[in-house]
Amino acid sequence: MHTLRAAAVQMVSGTRPEENIRTMQRLVEKAADAGADWVVLPEYWPLMGAGDADKLAVAEPLGNGVFQTALSETAKQNRVVLFGGTVPLQSPDPDKVFNTLPVYGRNGECIGIYHKMHLFGYSGLGERYAEADTISAGAGVPHFSADGINVAAGVCYDLRFPEFFRAQLPFEVMVLPAAFTYTTGKAHWELLLRARAVENQCYVIASAQGGTHENGRRTFGHSMIIDPWGGILDVLPEGEGMVTAEIDARRLQSVRTRLPALAHRRL
Repeated sequence: MHTLRAAAVQMVSGTRPEENIRTMQRLVEKAADAGADWVVLPEYWPLMGAGDADKLAVAEPLGNGVFQTALSETAKQNRVVLFGGTVPLQSPDPDKVFNTLPVYGRNGECIGIYHKMHLFGYSGLGERYAEADTISAGAGVPHFSADGINVAAGVCYDLRFPEFFRAQLPFEVMVLPAAFTYTTGKAHWELLLRARAVENQCYVIASAQGGTHENGRRTFGHSMIIDPWGGILDVLPEGEGMVTAEIDARRLQSVRTRLPALAHRRL
């Protein structure tokens, strides 16, 4: 593993995909101008609809469509590895979509996809979320690599399932696009991200939605990059923007050498 600069983009996506695409393009360009080699986008960046079913109308076939084309072109134009948040892809169930993380290389080629596996459900304090109503669960665990670095990936609610990431070992970096609600994010977002970094002795790049959306939903934000000792290297509490930090091979090796917990695993 070598050292590189990573960025996590934070958005407050609205109900108009064309505006969200322009915002995504602008923020990725800003990250690249700041020296980012890798850029991670948030979950649901193309659309935070007025209703949960709105994403069905804009779902794309794998490999074709305005969202995937925009991601491919943006990665190529900015010469970055782009972890494309999530886009709605068509699933075998016509009433549901896959919530899919696509990854693009510097030439714009798609180098991997992951369909979100764990679907968020929550009710309380006047809120109710049931992703399973409109999303088909993915079945495969991702195994990504970029620039010779092994990368674990999850989407939002996946963060709560440590065994999901352990199934992706070995890896040095974890990426997590998300749209945590304000309620659950305030309680658990930082806690869970830092736990995943510490237990896997890896860098974590977490990209979030962060603000009050047109549909009235409030997301927690706090996009952040965390080092393998659990230290927060950069964080953006709310609003659109980005965080950036060095992914340092020497720092990672130092942590894993001084406390070889991964080598001590028995299960």
